Amino acid sequence: MAEPLSGRLPGIATGLSERILAEDAAYAGLIAPTELRDTILHNLRQTVASMLDRSKDQPIDLSDATWTGRTRARQGLPLASLQDAYRRGCRLLWEAMIATVTEQDPAALPDLLPCVGDLWDIVDLLIGAVTDAYQAVESERLARDGERRNAILDVLLGGPGAAFPAGGGAGLIAEASAFLGLSERARYAVAAVRSVGIGAGLPRDQGRPATDGFHILWRIRADHEVGLIALGADALTEPARLLRERGVAAGISPVVGSLAEVARARWLAEIALRTCVPDIDEVVVLDQRLPAALVAAQSDLAERLRTVVLGEVLRLPAAERDVLLATVSAWLDSGGSAAGAAAALYCHRNTVLNRLRRIEELTGRSITEPRAMIELALAVEAARR
Repeated sequence: MAEPLSGRLPGIATGLSERILAEDAAYAGLIAPTELRDTILHNLRQTVASMLDRSKDQPIDLSDATWTGRTRARQGLPLASLQDAYRRGCRLLWEAMIATVTEQDPAALPDLLPCVGDLWDIVDLLIGAVTDAYQAVESERLARDGERRNAILDVLLGGPGAAFPAGGGAGLIAEASAFLGLSERARYAVAAVRSVGIGAGLPRDQGRPATDGFHILWRIRADHEVGLIALGADALTEPARLLRERGVAAGISPVVGSLAEVARARWLAEIALRTCVPDIDEVVVLDQRLPAALVAAQSDLAERLRTVVLGEVLRLPAAERDVLLATVSAWLDSGGSAAGAAAALYCHRNTVLNRLRRIEELTGRSITEPRAMIELALAVEAARR
């Protein structure tokens, strides 16, 4: 029946292409009517030829199906639409086979029944080849998109080797905005997270949320991760709360008003991270720890300050040195309250006062003199690091 069946195929292709274009908006918006009809006709003829090959125990040629899958993927046609078109074509071809045998040799209809299994097997093979080719193109596109996403984030965040060229920053910001789906002017912040096994416990990129809440785009560095936070309508406390729940050490920048400012925000977030106590998981918002950030940002000056102000203290035996530094730290953390420091250290208030006098003797600085107190507080912060 192959030869008389072939005369029916152009009509099937025309009718199916018209119905697909009328019922499937994706096809209607992407594929020209003539192209769709010609492709359907070619695929119908290939299926008939494949049934003949199957009857001769010859392999099925899947190259055209592979080409179709890759082509439609590049055109942006949904995979479900493509698969449905193949299944609809198979049903119409089976109906045409029945009609052909009925006209040519009605008595042979029982002999046709076993062919339905071969037909669906072949269509399954074709759909499988289409799907594999389509998904291969999608994987390639996602890989390219991932590489481009990382490159764009590196530029925005001022990553290694990334910088806005002179006069070209505006164009790159616009490209980043379009590709990442972020407004050029909106509320942003940056989080820098200490790596404890890269990616451990961190929420991955989520795309834009359904609400006006925040979401985070992450970028891996050698020893930490950097997250661009699109805050939406949320306060900075919300991403801070999320990171605390994940049990990581992190620094968070102040809020900035545009994508052009996030590179500086990344720098401030990394400074905030450096104020975190080693081996302790805490989330630090920069504006809540500015004195410590000042020390962390100027490591050479911080070392000099520590040596000049606390040199005599640091030369003491370790046990005495640690007790004095813990005492002045507790006193500072208690807002200058000897009673508060005593409660934190589980000692008597007079013990705290005696230790503070010892600090004054060794440093030559009075805790009642404002300028000396600033030096002492910053030096103690430097010693903490």
